[in-house]
Amino acid sequence: MFRHQGKSRTLKHNLQIATVLSFVAGIVNVTGFLSIEQLTTNVTGHFALFIYDVANFKFWKGTIYFLYIFSFLFGSFLSSFLIEKFRANKKLNVFVLPTIIECLILVSIALLSNVMEMEYPDAIACMLLFAMGLQNSYVTKISNAVVRTTHLTGLFTDLGIELSQLFFPKLHPNRKKLKSTIQLRISIILFFFGGGLMGGFLYSRADLKLNTLIIAAVILLISLFYDDIRYRLIKVKRKYNQKKSGKHKHAFRR
Repeated sequence: MFRHQGKSRTLKHNLQIATVLSFVAGIVNVTGFLSIEQLTTNVTGHFALFIYDVANFKFWKGTIYFLYIFSFLFGSFLSSFLIEKFRANKKLNVFVLPTIIECLILVSIALLSNVMEMEYPDAIACMLLFAMGLQNSYVTKISNAVVRTTHLTGLFTDLGIELSQLFFPKLHPNRKKLKSTIQLRISIILFFFGGGLMGGFLYSRADLKLNTLIIAAVILLISLFYDDIRYRLIKVKRKYNQKKSGKHKHAFRR
């Protein structure tokens, strides 16, 4: 799902990466909120609070929300910067590095929470927003802006528009493409919801607390190397079948 880039990507590839990353974002969103009572996958609410505090001359309080916004922005910038920098190297999967950084951030927060008191919830919020900025940027680039997985506002808007277009077949004759796009939007929303349920269960019921983020990181790593593992398994299977057929031919000649 990460290997295919540009024109080689299909709806299936986008659907795979959308469901996995929206599931991860759902876990991070709920885990962050239960832990520090802040939204950690988007900045819409933080931007409104930032403006409110500035308007009421609460500049220091507003600075915190500015840092939240900047963290998400910087994560998006760094992810795109790394992708552009290494794009020339055809042998390198340019999406590996941003994904690994995101995994390291999630695991680091989880491990640190086990050995020390998390006295600075704002720092955790900034780190999680940075990680989600990374993710939103690389999934946007890999899917050519078709998929976004860390917030739902735009998704529900697009879904509403596309559902309305179903009622006007003459104006929108490409029904197959339209239905495929609707399927993609609904899948992202459902998996974000499912990730949230999983995050809430693991955080509260299973009492994993911030260790829930490790589960999100493991899912990310598996998805990152899924294509390579699958390719190698297929290669091994082909070699085995070739050897098997070769032995049968040799036996038949005898």
